[in-house]
Amino acid sequence: MIDRLEKEVDMLERHLQVLRMVIQNEPIGIVKMSNETGYPHHKVRYSLRVLEEENLIEPSSQGAITTEQTGEFVEDLDGKIDHIIEKLEGMKIEEAAEVEN
Repeated sequence: MIDRLEKEVDMLERHLQVLRMVIQNEPIGIVKMSNETGYPHHKVRYSLRVLEEENLIEPSSQGAITTEQTGEFVEDLDGKIDHIIEKLEGMKIEEAAEVEN
């Protein structure tokens, strides 16, 4: 159960790292991203596809570039991550056990 969550978090971390590279280096291609991150080409390609489906990047002849939605997503990201962290903190069993005692 927790293993799936950990895998999802790892994948999200990769997607965000790829997005960060596009933001900082646009336009940027798969080969350069793969070389700089150490992720295999197929994983970078998958992250790019996910980011494109979310309208956060788009392809160009020189490589991936950001879209108009990228800035808003980045502005909201920290708040969304903080909200998820709060939810996860609330799931800890040791905290619930301390309240019961």
